[in-house]
Order: sequence, then structure tokens, then C-alpha cells
Amino acid sequence: MKKRSLIAAAAALAAGPCLAQTSLTLFGVVDAGVSRYRTTSTSYNPLRPAEQRQSQTVLSPSGNASSRLGFRGTEDLGGGLAVGFWLEAPLNNDTGGGIANFGRRSTVSLSGPFGEVRLGRDYTASFWNDAVFDPFIVNGVGTNLIAVVNSNIAASRALATGGLLNGGLSAGTDSYLRTSNAVSYFLPPNLGGFYGQVQYALHENTKVSNLPDSPSMRGRYVGGRMGWTNGPADVALAYGESTLASTAALGEKIKSLNLGGSYDFGPVKVFGEWSRVRDVRNSATAFPGGSLRLSDRYDGLMAGLNVPLGAGMLRASYARVRFVNGLDLPDGNASVNKLALGYVHNLSKRTALYASVSRIHIANGRNNPTVMGVTPLVLSLPAIFPQPGYATTAGMQPRSALGYDFGLRVSF
Repeated sequence: MKKRSLIAAAAALAAGPCLAQTSLTLFGVVDAGVSRYRTTSTSYNPLRPAEQRQSQTVLSPSGNASSRLGFRGTEDLGGGLAVGFWLEAPLNNDTGGGIANFGRRSTVSLSGPFGEVRLGRDYTASFWNDAVFDPFIVNGVGTNLIAVVNSNIAASRALATGGLLNGGLSAGTDSYLRTSNAVSYFLPPNLGGFYGQVQYALHENTKVSNLPDSPSMRGRYVGGRMGWTNGPADVALAYGESTLASTAALGEKIKSLNLGGSYDFGPVKVFGEWSRVRDVRNSATAFPGGSLRLSDRYDGLMAGLNVPLGAGMLRASYARVRFVNGLDLPDGNASVNKLALGYVHNLSKRTALYASVSRIHIANGRNNPTVMGVTPLVLSLPAIFPQPGYATTAGMQPRSALGYDFGLRVSF
């Protein structure tokens, strides 16, 4: 993204010589496309067979890349040290909504030969593999199924345990996609292809001396990522742990482990990811079956590829996520499969036309058991596509879904 020289010059003139060695960049993406979504559900009552379809056509703002507006800058402090900042806001260009916050990223950092220390709201360390090794880069109907399920887990469990975390700036996906109040350290880039980060997000809850559950750890995130890249190869392992509850009555953590990789053969670039997410709950009151600990599990696999075709790129992915309930109930497991195809045609370095289509199949979408008010299945929650939401009709279980996008994306 090009440096906005006029803005940088104006800022330097306004601020005087203190910004003589400072760079300032204005950047962004404006993406708009027509998207259509359709889900098919069937009755799970054998005495009342029925089918229901829901569909919606929308003008979506992020079918190929997330619409955004941002400002970033650096100042050379000398001696190899530099300070930087990054402010990035989501754009709702389909409705013309203004900038409400810098919820995508809001950080200040100090970097040097030792690496980089970054403070503020940022992507979580455990999210990166879901995005970097996804041919669709977690946008549009082709979005990595693992990412969609993980986002749904974070949103539904945060709401169930007391409301959205960190202000809900990312539609409930906080501490999966992004986290606030984070302290992050990144390795320097000169380690022979090795890279990595560790991250800790403060919960910022008040400690009260005479309360046994004080302070609550709700909102705390800890994670890390380590990888290696060399030429066409890239591989990384990541782990993250988000605390949703930490009282004597109930403790709950979402623990995410994933391994991703890619290799660029030239004519084709291949991607792959393995993921395991556990929703671990500990209670002072026994769950059904007598256990004080319950661990639901979501196992995911994704394979994909990018194929350059002249001025464009063909994209494809296949993913599967399987839910395993922590009570070993016979009708409590479920799975979902997703096939996605897309094409991006570059009109220039910054402008592209795109089209994508995806098909989802859900097995045992009802996933019957509800344990202590918790419906385990997140695979069939309304947002099986990144947007929009569907109202679930009582007595119906989702079976399949179809979605497509086609639109125009401009970056600057």
C-alpha cells in the first residue's frame, strides 16, 4: 500500500522538526459485492417430516477482503530502534456507516534488534493459522470453515457466560479473532526463517480482598505461535487459551491448538490446516453422568489451493469439522463439511473482480443434548456463513447451505 505523501508532508509541516524522520501511511480496502445465502432444514420429528428453506440476498462489504480504513506510522529513533503505531477501523461501505472504532487493530510498538514489543488490540496468536493458510483469507462465503466454527464458539460461549468480551468490537469473536489489552512480543526477522510471537491479554477485572472468586479471570487470553518459512515453504504451530469464567461455581476456558502450512510449487500453491478446539468447563455441581469436568471438542481439517490463471487466481478449499460432545452421548456428536470455489480477476495491482461459491453439508445438525443450559453444537448456529444470521425454527435441524459472492474490491 502506497505512502500518502501529501498527508505525510502536511503532518510534518504541522508538527515541525519532531516528525522529520517519521513516516505516515493512509491505507484501506473498499469491497462491495452481491451475496446470496440459502439454508435447508428438515424436521427432526419423524412423525412430521417437513423441509424449510431460508434465503437472503445482500450487498456485502467484504466478499474478497475486509473493507477497512487505517493509519500507520513509524519513527526512527536511531541505534536500530523504531516506534510504530497502527490504527485500523472496519468500514460498512454497503450502508455508509462511519468509523465507530479502531476495533480491527489499535497498537503502539517498539522494535529493534531484539524483535518487537506491541501493546494494544490486535489479532490473537492462535488465529493467524486459520487465516494465513486459508486460500480465501477468511473472507466471503469461502471463509475457512474452521474459522467460522471457532468464531461461533467464541461468540456463543461469551454470550452464555456473561456477555461479549472486550466490548464486543468484533461481533463477539474477541479472544478468538482479536483480543484487547494485549501485550505481544515478536521475534526479530533475521533468525534463518524462524518466526514467532507470545501474547498475553490482561483481563482488567478488579480484585476485592474479601471475595473468594476475586479477581475474575474472565477476558484473559494467553497464546503463542512459532513457525518457519524458507522460499516456497511455510509452516506454523499455534496455541491459545481464552478464559470465559473463573468462579467456584463454574470455570470455563476455550483452548485452541492448530498446525498449518503451505507450499508454492509455482503452477499451484497448496494449503493445509489441522485444528483442535476444546471447550473445557469445570463445575462445583456435577454434570449429567456425575463428572465435575466437561470437555467438548471440535476437530477440524482443511485443504486448499491457489492456481494462477493469467491475470487471475483460481481458489478452492475443502474442510471438515467434527464435534465430539464431552458426555459421550450417542446422539450428541455432529459434523459439517464445506466445499468452496472462487476466482479473482485482477484488473490492476489494486483492483479486482471476484466470484465465489460454497456448499455446506451438516450431519446431525440438531445435536440434541443441552447440558446446564449449554447447547454444545456450534456448527449449525445461524452464522454458518460469515453473514448474515438466520432465525432457527423450533423443531428443525439444518442440513445444507449454499452461498455465493460476486463483486469488486479496491485497495489503496
